[in-house]
Amino acid sequence: MSRPRRLITLVIACFGLAVAAIPAGALGSLSDRKDQVDAQIAALQAQISGAKEKEGVLSSEIETASSEIGSLEGKIGSLSTLVATLEADLAEHRSRLARLQARYEEQTRRLDFLVGQHELAERRLEERLVELYQTGQTTELEILLQVASLNDLIEQIDYFRQIGDEDRRIVDEIKGVRDAVRVARRETAATKKEVEQVTAELAEKTAEQRAARDQLVAQQSALVAARDERQSLLASVRDERHEHEEDLGAMQAASASLADQIRSSQAGSSGSGGSSGSGVSSSGLIWPVSGPVVSGFGPRWGRMHEGIDIAVPNGTAVHAAAGGTIIYAGGMGGYGNIVVIDHGNGLATAYAHLSAIWVGGGSVAQGQAIAASGCTGHCLGPHLHFEVRVNGSPVDPLGYL
Repeated sequence: MSRPRRLITLVIACFGLAVAAIPAGALGSLSDRKDQVDAQIAALQAQISGAKEKEGVLSSEIETASSEIGSLEGKIGSLSTLVATLEADLAEHRSRLARLQARYEEQTRRLDFLVGQHELAERRLEERLVELYQTGQTTELEILLQVASLNDLIEQIDYFRQIGDEDRRIVDEIKGVRDAVRVARRETAATKKEVEQVTAELAEKTAEQRAARDQLVAQQSALVAARDERQSLLASVRDERHEHEEDLGAMQAASASLADQIRSSQAGSSGSGGSSGSGVSSSGLIWPVSGPVVSGFGPRWGRMHEGIDIAVPNGTAVHAAAGGTIIYAGGMGGYGNIVVIDHGNGLATAYAHLSAIWVGGGSVAQGQAIAASGCTGHCLGPHLHFEVRVNGSPVDPLGYL
């Protein structure tokens, strides 16, 4: 048992002992004490009702959060799958781009080499042609002097021509290869540019989807934290409600004990009064004031409303509903200023939230002005709170008016 609850239980136990020790004739004091306990009971009932309402709100919020978390899990799963696919595709494109870059660089190096080879071959060809030209400008006598026979002369001339033809073939071949490499390099460059564009777009899309997924993950984490906080708060509210419910049981027991004391006190009194002297007139109780009932008997705001509220202006004269004996007149907690009249035969009436009390004790007659209406105690505006009690228990006044 928590310390606050132990204190409440101790107070109620002490209060029960005090009630048992009160003389039966001290009815006003008993009524005062019972009304104070009933006010505490009403406050506990209001707290319990508020706790239940808060529990309902928290449970609804927890259910909503759990639903949203489940929905986010599905979206996160879908986005994670999409991001994984995009990342794999992006990795493949980057790998392909790297291969294209390597190929382009290799083709560039080969092209540079072939350009150099072509220039070298052209120089060699040019040198051969110059040599052949110069050979062709020599005199016939010099050629005849350099060869042993006509057959050697023809072979030498053919040899130079063959060398020239071979050099031209080499130049043409290098040129063809060079041009092919140049075309291949242009094609590789175009492909690389296209792949670079696709890779950049894919990287951007992957980053967007990854950011969207991370944002959902953050939202989910926030929802989980909020749900956990509400679950903790819900457990705390439930524990507090259970404590209030235990306290309420103890307070209701104390109130029942007070009611028994009031009944015992009423049984020992004559309860006579009024114009006819019979306790209750033959036509029943009369209305204490004339006005509309703005709040009836029964549950209200999570607690029991033990009377009716009759709307009247401030200062309106309040009349005794029947003849009887005043058993209490004064201030009493949430009732504010209150007058309680015992009519005998276990019947009593109460008039609360009064702005002024015109009687102090003794007997009153039916219809006698006893007080002025107002708004003392716990109220929202001027009115008369009117109760009828039978053997100490509240009943609906409309059944007696």
